[in-house]
Amino acid sequence: MKLVKPGDEILTKVKKVHFVGIGGSGMCPLAEILHQKGYLLTGSDNNESDPLKRIRALGIPVTMGQQAKNVHGAELVVYSAAISQENPELVEARRLNIPTLERCDLLGIITRKFSQMIGVCGTHGKTTTSSMITQVLYLNNLDPTAVIGGKLPLINANGRAGSSELMVCESCEFVDTFLHLSPDTAVLLNIDNDHLDYFKTIENLTLSFHKFVSMATRVYFNGDDPLCHKAVAGVNGTVTTFGLNQSNHYYAKGLEKGERGPRFTVFKAGQPLGQLELEIPGRHNVYNALAAVAVCTDLGLQFNEIKKPLECFTGAGRRFERYGEFNGITLVDDYAHHPTELEATLTAAKNLKHQRVVAVFQPFTFSRTALLKNDFIKALKIADEVILTPIMGSREVNTYGISSNDLAAELPHCTVVEDFDGIVAAIEKIARPGDLVITMGGGDIYKAAQKYAAKHKVQ
Repeated sequence: MKLVKPGDEILTKVKKVHFVGIGGSGMCPLAEILHQKGYLLTGSDNNESDPLKRIRALGIPVTMGQQAKNVHGAELVVYSAAISQENPELVEARRLNIPTLERCDLLGIITRKFSQMIGVCGTHGKTTTSSMITQVLYLNNLDPTAVIGGKLPLINANGRAGSSELMVCESCEFVDTFLHLSPDTAVLLNIDNDHLDYFKTIENLTLSFHKFVSMATRVYFNGDDPLCHKAVAGVNGTVTTFGLNQSNHYYAKGLEKGERGPRFTVFKAGQPLGQLELEIPGRHNVYNALAAVAVCTDLGLQFNEIKKPLECFTGAGRRFERYGEFNGITLVDDYAHHPTELEATLTAAKNLKHQRVVAVFQPFTFSRTALLKNDFIKALKIADEVILTPIMGSREVNTYGISSNDLAAELPHCTVVEDFDGIVAAIEKIARPGDLVITMGGGDIYKAAQKYAAKHKVQ
């Protein structure tokens, strides 16, 4: 029996729940889960979206526009960190003494409702690995519940409500959000310099991962990553490693380039399980696949039951998502927003059969851009051509005095544009038949890819 935390009883006391911003990618899966469990839901949002269509298809009423009256009749109001405390629905909920719950707190409560919650954490690869595990479990009829940071094409959503005791949950370290969760199984992919505006030091970041994996009874971690070893040191759970080094419990051998992605043989404890050939490129995805193999094997699946779902996995939304081709130019979108991710994505791209790689990058947050400036420059130099947008500050004020021009000054073959129209124009000017164009960033750069794709009917 999992430890019940203070506040967990809220879901036993209410039946009518209102979601502020129900169409958000992180909100929609939680709404689906509560709906499946019989709660009476309402929601509001300001923008139409695919998740909203999914919510309405379940029969959940959604109001466009956020107004005080939307919370009338609710017994609990759920909101995300992106919602202002001055939002009229939150203000009205407080006035009426309706309990409110931030998304991460609700997710934490939900994770304690499952006897086998698999929490996937790490600086890079969380969405891909969570999606891989979900796809394997789903295609083997194990009916998992899933909460994922990107859209999984198989289910055409960021998550789903299953009927089994299995849950797969992408577990994000940002501002220690994942410490609200309760994993039974923890998967630690890697640890890298990120979110240092919050954590300040890599030691603090590593300690946070240690706290997360310490909550689990079974831990899988990247045995090739020294910081992962530090994070896992002293945990009481059963520990299993994966990686390329043959000292790991699960490892890859005979790594070579396949038709689209890497081809390799998976070994467990020195014994070959079989060969995998991925549809998605990059050495980093070998690690993600090994993590998925390890978790799913120990859940009782045979390698041949894991192999096909992984080999038909084409990536999660915004993870090397292929839009198609126009006039010999291939368009791809990727969530890469950290130098390590840019390096991995661009290196994988350079190994594909294209003439040149054109990187269209939107830096995300001033702090990350300033603190990792030299690393960004090094990674972007892998591309043959670079198009930069202004930095998307998100939650930050630019107290660092950093701009995209500071990156461009040290990059050969770099163009700085001001908006998405400028991106489309720059691609049209720079890209040639045979080129691969990749839009990259953690913000809304994907809209530029969509705009180019729509204009040129990319398919």
